[in-house]
Amino acid sequence: MTGFRKDRLPSITPFLWFGGQAEEAARFYASIFPTGKVIETLYYGEAGPGDAGSVMAVTFELLGQRFIALNGGAQFQFNPAISFFIECDTQAEIDHLWNSLRDGGKPMQCGWLTDKFGVCWQVVPRMLLPMHRDTDTARASRVMRAMMGMVKLDIAELERAYHGDKAAA
Repeated sequence: MTGFRKDRLPSITPFLWFGGQAEEAARFYASIFPTGKVIETLYYGEAGPGDAGSVMAVTFELLGQRFIALNGGAQFQFNPAISFFIECDTQAEIDHLWNSLRDGGKPMQCGWLTDKFGVCWQVVPRMLLPMHRDTDTARASRVMRAMMGMVKLDIAELERAYHGDKAAA
């Protein structure tokens, strides 16, 4: 890896541009996720560009992943071209995250939603991708059809489709 220090590799941190709600968003996300926490809040100084003393950026952590939320202004908006993919082990986890993130936001198809800040999320069962990769194309197709008919994903329904249960959508 030419050009990189061998003792410390670079890291990648999602950097989210908000139009003034960075602190509110960071606290909202930290309250939803287990072990979520706000790590640091930075404030604009006299040099700006924001008002001196107003929140410039907030570093927070969700499930071990660091994020930085910036109050950069309203000129940029989030869209579904970038989303955060959350793999859940249980329907209770899906329900909690889906319902919490969707509060004030908008549900979309196939486990996607836009939260009240416009950030897009995918809340999916961990077993979904292995089902899609199954070499039995009939199984994988049944799961895909079932998923395409859902908004919030339902593990039991996906499993019924995978196993060919006629009751599956």
